[in-house]
Amino acid sequence: IAMYQAKKGGRNNLRFFDPQMQLAISARLGLELEIRNALDEQQFELYYQVQLDNSHAPLGAEALIRWNHPERGLVAPAEFIPLAEETGLILPIGLWVLETACAQLKAWQHNPRTRNLMLAVNMCAKRFHQTDFVEQVRSLVLANGIKPGLLKFELTESMLLDNMEETIETMNALSEIGVRISLDDFGTGYSSLQYLKQLPIDQLKIDQSFVRDIATDSSDKAIVRTIIAMAQSLNLDVIAEGVETEEQRQFLLDSGCTKYQGYLFGRPVPIDVFEKELNRN
Repeated sequence: IAMYQAKKGGRNNLRFFDPQMQLAISARLGLELEIRNALDEQQFELYYQVQLDNSHAPLGAEALIRWNHPERGLVAPAEFIPLAEETGLILPIGLWVLETACAQLKAWQHNPRTRNLMLAVNMCAKRFHQTDFVEQVRSLVLANGIKPGLLKFELTESMLLDNMEETIETMNALSEIGVRISLDDFGTGYSSLQYLKQLPIDQLKIDQSFVRDIATDSSDKAIVRTIIAMAQSLNLDVIAEGVETEEQRQFLLDSGCTKYQGYLFGRPVPIDVFEKELNRN
């Protein structure tokens, strides 16, 4: 264990064994086994956070995974997604998310109030760069008989920089299917006009870190205005996440952003609660 810790720290490192190392490794192994069991026992669930326009008309939702642990209750993604990515378990988890999202879009098609709602799904690098990923998407769209334009993948900037040519090829293939692509957390990674103009993106998503202090921080105000202007000049849609106050929403509206997501409008909730709120509004 000490040897692996030394290697992890880089060249010419020295580590002494500490019982805490064993405890950490045992905890990691235990969590990995629990994640595998969660897949087998269908303990994962999708929560939905509404996305809407300036007239408060719902445009769709972002699908967010939650783990209903039988003993610990609801486990947030931050507690298990990093380990799932490290161990490769993110691949079956990601497939389950995609299958569940497509099935939900199919169910929504039978209701006039929901048939035009768009569903956004977060995509990790390992899933996106799988050789059969595009074919999986195509098969699920056809099998569920859904409109591909109602399925939206949210990709982060950093994951797009690995093998740019392959990334563009995959994104073009998804665009041919009709799936929409949103660039998530925009402005927090390696924002570059050079690659932005090459990628077949439909939407920029303003990161909540810029929205949080938008009412008081002049730098955040300038950044948000720049992102919105950039999106407009490139004929891209733009949406802001993390909107929690009316003051934030008003600034975004005044700056030209008319699509929002955040606690001001609704928290991530199970599908039955989400649909009840839609009917109530």
